[in-house]
Amino acid sequence: MSSQIFRDGESDRAFRASWLFSRAAIYGALILWAVICLFPIYWTITTSFKAAPDVMRGNLVPWVDFAPKWLGLRSLGLSPDTIFAESTVRAEFLKRFWNSTIVALSSSALAVVLGSCAAYGLSRFSYRFGFMRNSDISFFFLSQLILPPVVLALPFLVLYKELALLDTRIGLILLYTLTVLPIVIWIMRDQFASIPTELEEAALVDGLSIWGAFVSIILPIALPGMVAAFILSLVLTWNEYFFAALLTSTNAKTLPVMVASQTGSQGISWWSMAALSTAAILPLILVGILLERFIIRGMAAGAVK
Repeated sequence: MSSQIFRDGESDRAFRASWLFSRAAIYGALILWAVICLFPIYWTITTSFKAAPDVMRGNLVPWVDFAPKWLGLRSLGLSPDTIFAESTVRAEFLKRFWNSTIVALSSSALAVVLGSCAAYGLSRFSYRFGFMRNSDISFFFLSQLILPPVVLALPFLVLYKELALLDTRIGLILLYTLTVLPIVIWIMRDQFASIPTELEEAALVDGLSIWGAFVSIILPIALPGMVAAFILSLVLTWNEYFFAALLTSTNAKTLPVMVASQTGSQGISWWSMAALSTAAILPLILVGILLERFIIRGMAAGAVK
């Protein structure tokens, strides 16, 4: 009897040791992956406080490897000694930041509205356009992402010149909406397909129209997927550089173009580029934190695949 109790105790200790080891291994792997993912952000933020020699030597730890300086923020007119003084550089930065904000938010919202309507139609009704059916139409939208942006550079340049849309925010908004619209359609089509059609049928029996059922019944259920699609569109449009550099020059230039302009004949202004990159990263981080629950709900509902 005592030997049986001893063996049970040994087995229980072995099980607990194995459980603790597995948990430690899992958390260790997660911590390592988090460090790998966050290191570029840490590098960018610390680089904005480094002088050129510290950047070249690869110094990493502030106050240990190098003495932090306000070089990056001073180059934008945002350091403690320049924030209250008049600064043309700060005015230029705020203008580019405001351009990026307006263009990214407007194009993402417009893409979600149009894409949700198109996705709802593809998930609920049967269409025939020549030889194309619903699945063919959906693939046609997705196929627009196959073309590299450089192929569309000359046509859009000529078209925008004729329409007087060069160097305008509305021109970028329309173009970015077309760019992310296929992604939104595919995300929302899966989201709407996961919602039972019986809900709409019950709403129609109660006297609602198709649009009434869509707005009052379907949209609240599909909201997590819409937020996930909006965030993905926002990230893509916020970071877009090629068309912003091609189609803008002065008035509508965005933040990514300003970041890339920190290189010149004198070399690369590492601290200015890092400060601008930090300013470009922070809004997306804040959006992700604020809308995290919607992202998780959208992924759990199958909106992101």
